[in-house]
Amino acid sequence: MDHDSMPGMDMGTPTAPASTAKPAPAKSASASGDMRSMDGMQGMDHASMPATNSAPAPAATPGVMHHGSMPSEQSGGMSGMRMGPMQGGSAPANARSADYSDGIGYGPMRGMDMQDNAPQSMLTIDQFEAFHDRDANGQSWEAEAWYGNDDDKLWLRTEGERYRGRLDDGDIEALWNHTVATYWSTQLGLRRDIGQGPNRDWAAFGVQGLSPYWFELEATAYLGDSGRTAARFRAEYDLLFTQRLILQPEFEVNLYGQSDPSRRIGSGLSDAQLGLRLRYEIGRQFAPYVGVVWTNRYGRTADFLRDDHQGAFDRQWVAGVRFWF
Repeated sequence: MDHDSMPGMDMGTPTAPASTAKPAPAKSASASGDMRSMDGMQGMDHASMPATNSAPAPAATPGVMHHGSMPSEQSGGMSGMRMGPMQGGSAPANARSADYSDGIGYGPMRGMDMQDNAPQSMLTIDQFEAFHDRDANGQSWEAEAWYGNDDDKLWLRTEGERYRGRLDDGDIEALWNHTVATYWSTQLGLRRDIGQGPNRDWAAFGVQGLSPYWFELEATAYLGDSGRTAARFRAEYDLLFTQRLILQPEFEVNLYGQSDPSRRIGSGLSDAQLGLRLRYEIGRQFAPYVGVVWTNRYGRTADFLRDDHQGAFDRQWVAGVRFWF
């Protein structure tokens, strides 16, 4: 096919650019003759194509294709990209650290309070109730408050009873609570007995915690003046009928090393108390309750009550509220 005879296909004769490159190696005669004898290549002079490392070609003439202007595929075409040598050895003294931003160090940052070990506080009125027994009415309370972190707390607790219009019995304790294991802590402090008879002061040593199956346990020993000793053990448990309706059994035992007639307390096992309180948590921080409490006195303590024309066994119907904040 003669491409020159086709209308509109006249591409002109390529103009050979000036070149300073070395001439290409001579080809064999047979190869040259074969290339020149191809009818479809009359308009393309391969001898005019530039060498690989040729200089940039001049601007192309419109309508003329200059094959010599095509970029080289060899590395010589990358001469415009320079890569400096990589730094080796020790960094300069004024080089900034990768751990800082523009050489500026960390500024002061206040610790984030994430319930880690920050001081906390709580006040719980566990029992604030009125009761009725076979003889008269009365009121009783049981409360505790603490302030501190996970390891150490100042712990205050108190309980007592007002009967027939006067303070009958009570105590106040101030303790240092120190965590020794998960859910367990030791307590060291002072206790003061108030109510009828002379006030008594005690040094307190105890342990409290949460046992397996979620029983809350508390055991405390007391040492008073004149060689007086005492001990108290308490256990309670929350039995959930629903997330808000909860039955709380509570058991408490008190023992004394010697009798104290002025406070109507006998030596040995003094009293044991079992209570059942059913509460409904209107909110998590407020719950009214009703219940019943059985109390029995033993030994010399029961004798003192009989001398005062009172029974050793007592049953009380109670109603009150529990709240905390």
